[in-house]
Amino acid sequence: MPEGPTLYMLKEQTTRFVGQEIVRASGNLKTLDPARLVGQRITGLHTWGKHFLIETPDVILRVHFLLFGTYRIDEDRDKPPRLSIGVEDGGAMNFYACAIREIDRATFDAYDFSADVMGTTWDPVKARKKLRAAPDMLTCDALLDQEIFSGVGNIIKNEVLFRIRVHPLSTMGALPAPKLRALVDEARQYSFDFLGWKKAFTLKEHWLAHAKKICPRCDIPFSKAKLGMSDRRSFYCERCQKRYT
Repeated sequence: MPEGPTLYMLKEQTTRFVGQEIVRASGNLKTLDPARLVGQRITGLHTWGKHFLIETPDVILRVHFLLFGTYRIDEDRDKPPRLSIGVEDGGAMNFYACAIREIDRATFDAYDFSADVMGTTWDPVKARKKLRAAPDMLTCDALLDQEIFSGVGNIIKNEVLFRIRVHPLSTMGALPAPKLRALVDEARQYSFDFLGWKKAFTLKEHWLAHAKKICPRCDIPFSKAKLGMSDRRSFYCERCQKRYT
């Protein structure tokens, strides 16, 4: 499942596409004729959570990677892409198992890039303010709220809560100020740790809680349950992760 670091890697790999003209476009899209992209110059490539935004003067595309979306840069997979875009220097972006649609300028302008935990405009102060405004929200839901932590997924959620020793059923209003600050800071820090491990192909080796059976601190079985409004899997230790309510 793609999380913010995966999209960050995509943005790094496609930096050279900005400023280039689209010379070829094809795919199986219900909402857009790919031929409309031909002749357009890419003016920006942006990430927000699982969204990858392709900006041209006349068309803005939103690529949503959903649960199983993938991409290939300058290479193909063994099945037809949902969308394939070729540019002047011979490079190509190929997207698979994604939801792709055109959005208008107003929708694009409404994106709050300060919520992107890996973005250059990430604003931890704003994130803490949003959390304080939702005292009944569970920590397991807060970390998956893309309006607060754009790019954080279930792996990062479980690992961050284990790092800061907070139970996933803790409420935001009950968290002491140092713990709330730690939650915000670690959401960003772990995302960049995730990125480094993913590039080194060692990501799973560094998981301490996600999909694990035994707590490495307490040497007792982890609890596992689908929790919160998000109903996503949580792995946590009842002994060392304190529940604040």
